Amino acid sequence: MRTRFTWVLGVLALIAIGLLIACSTKYSSSSNGLVVVPSQGSTVMQSFSLDLNNGGISQINNPSGPVTPGLPTALVLDPAGAFAYVLVTQNSQITDSVTGIAVFPIASDGKLAAASSTTAFNPFGSVPVVPVALAIDSAGKFLFVANSVTVDGSGNAVPGTVSVFAVNNGTPSEVAGSPFAVPPGAMGPANLTALGVSPTVFPPFFAACSEKSAPTSENLYVTDSENNTVWEFGVSSSGVLGNPLGDQSILGFPTGTVPSGIAVDPCNQFVYVANQSPDNSISAYTVCNAALIPTCATADGSLVPVSSTFPTQGIGPGPMTENPYGNYLYVVNTLSNSVASFKISPATGALTAITPSPVATNLSPVSIAVRSDGIWLFVANFNSANVSQYAITPATGQLTQQTAFATDNLPFGVAVK
Repeated sequence: MRTRFTWVLGVLALIAIGLLIACSTKYSSSSNGLVVVPSQGSTVMQSFSLDLNNGGISQINNPSGPVTPGLPTALVLDPAGAFAYVLVTQNSQITDSVTGIAVFPIASDGKLAAASSTTAFNPFGSVPVVPVALAIDSAGKFLFVANSVTVDGSGNAVPGTVSVFAVNNGTPSEVAGSPFAVPPGAMGPANLTALGVSPTVFPPFFAACSEKSAPTSENLYVTDSENNTVWEFGVSSSGVLGNPLGDQSILGFPTGTVPSGIAVDPCNQFVYVANQSPDNSISAYTVCNAALIPTCATADGSLVPVSSTFPTQGIGPGPMTENPYGNYLYVVNTLSNSVASFKISPATGALTAITPSPVATNLSPVSIAVRSDGIWLFVANFNSANVSQYAITPATGQLTQQTAFATDNLPFGVAVK
């Protein structure tokens, strides 16, 4: 009897070990990718291990959640992959919630620690800030936030603003003068929707600019859906926003209707803006930068339109990203549940649709991210509780759809390392 009982205990122990292994995932930053997703359903952060050999996805067990201190929206990772920065907004259903940036340290095993800090926004006068988009510069020095149009206590519309945070070892602090105002528009108070910052670090390999020196100064480009404009700011060494270098004012450039997404070329040559209905198009611009485009009269980062706009073959284009080498552009069609793919002309910035395009997502795609190796692309689907995954063919930019992986309810952002 004792022998039989010992044997049963041994079998149970093996089963328990197997269950523990099944419920956890080994992750190594040297051999795996890391996908991070904030979800609004339970206001939690999730992380997933990406097998770089076959694209397999497995969830990393985060026993503490971790919970977000507000309703999570946009998400970025710092260049080293040590911190996840998440926009959170105050919500009456979430206890002690705030509007600001929550910081989640990322451990070497891919697990997310509880939020180490939450930096609240400074109000613009007495008007609350409504953040809608988040970007980090290529050096990981600054976080930029686009705030949408809001109303004051009397019900008057107040234009959108841009908040800027300096990052010190994973701790953001709002810079002097933030939030920054945009110029008055002809159509009404600015409604900011997306933003992108020019690079000060170029891709080390495989890009046209890999052996060239990157600019030492930055420009910030912000879309304004009320005035169909993309605004250009100069960024000082301390993160303060002002006029672009050599100009007397903040610059504005016409877009299509309701600009809602932006991508800045990793080689600082081109800027792309997604325009929603009725245009459903992409505006393309050449960046005036003497280091790369010597034909421009002034190296101030101003935008010169490419000869035509380009249809997205879908409805409601918004979130967009380029591959790390500046060869391909990917645009989420939020209202037709698809991703459009384009090849970028290195000479002119013109776009050519990649076949097949568009490629289907699941319901209500809201965010897009591409890994630094240019092989894997991800789209968070808000109403499907999952993330669509695609393999990118490096030689053509073509997307091959993989099996979507499940998340908590209402995933809103996605980032990948």
